[in-house]
Amino acid sequence: MMGDRAHSAPSASSHASDSAAARITSRENRWLKKFRAALAGDLDEPNLAGIEGPHLVEEAQRSGIEIQAILVCPSGEKHLERLGLAGAGAGAPEKATGPRVLRTSDRLFAATAGTETPQGIAALVRLPEYHFEDLVGGVPLVVVLVGVQDPGNVGTIVRSAEAFGATGLVAAAASASPYGPKAMRASAGSVFRLPILVRTQPPVLLAQLRMAGVRLVATAVTEGAAGRRATSLHRAELAGPVAVLIGGEARGLPEDVLRSADDLLRIRLAGPVESLNAAVAASVVLYEAARQRSEEGRAGQPLSGSAPAPEAR
Repeated sequence: MMGDRAHSAPSASSHASDSAAARITSRENRWLKKFRAALAGDLDEPNLAGIEGPHLVEEAQRSGIEIQAILVCPSGEKHLERLGLAGAGAGAPEKATGPRVLRTSDRLFAATAGTETPQGIAALVRLPEYHFEDLVGGVPLVVVLVGVQDPGNVGTIVRSAEAFGATGLVAAAASASPYGPKAMRASAGSVFRLPILVRTQPPVLLAQLRMAGVRLVATAVTEGAAGRRATSLHRAELAGPVAVLIGGEARGLPEDVLRSADDLLRIRLAGPVESLNAAVAASVVLYEAARQRSEEGRAGQPLSGSAPAPEAR
């Protein structure tokens, strides 16, 4: 069993001297406890999160964020080669700057994992810290989530935001955290690269955006929301500095937020369909913003913040 005393203080500087050749064989090992809490979204340690699966671990590595430790079991050993870590932690010296590689059994890994069908590899990652100024550089395209509580929707919106060139995203109060396990899986790695703020109060945030010269546009569930007429999406002006406000799945945006917006957006729908879920609505609006900005760029006014959309996975 891996001794708790020898591994009670994880640090990058200890990697070269600690080959971690022994396997973790006890469910009560503190590393397994830490992974278990992180993968359940219950780790009480600032900016540290658990991720699971080869794609997400590879995306974390590719994004250049700090990986504190990697946990593998026999069924996940094959994924280490793609990460350039084949042999690490199994008697071969680890790189001083690389992550600590820990090994356990398939059974203990399954008991630690946060998914129903574990893929044999997980990691603890140090998430980047951002400030408001990081979101409004260049020509801002900021996504603001207010009361979007489904973590799958939040993660999908993060992915769409990166794909369509958003400069940042804010998960305001009452929204699910983009750094929760399900949201990070749904983001497919975008959460590691897109500047994100969490737990910001809407009145404070909207005031900051206005002071930064950013227009506020809100998606409206009904035509007469907040007693105002909504603009059809194809007529909206989205090429300049803009923040797109997205409301919760059931009730949409609160009335006070709708009243604060400079414009309300309405997505035309066919047939008896009355509304779209938050992730789909956000993706449609972001696509239109990217289209308008692309046209502006071709007209000789290049805009920062836009990038080619990654291939679908």
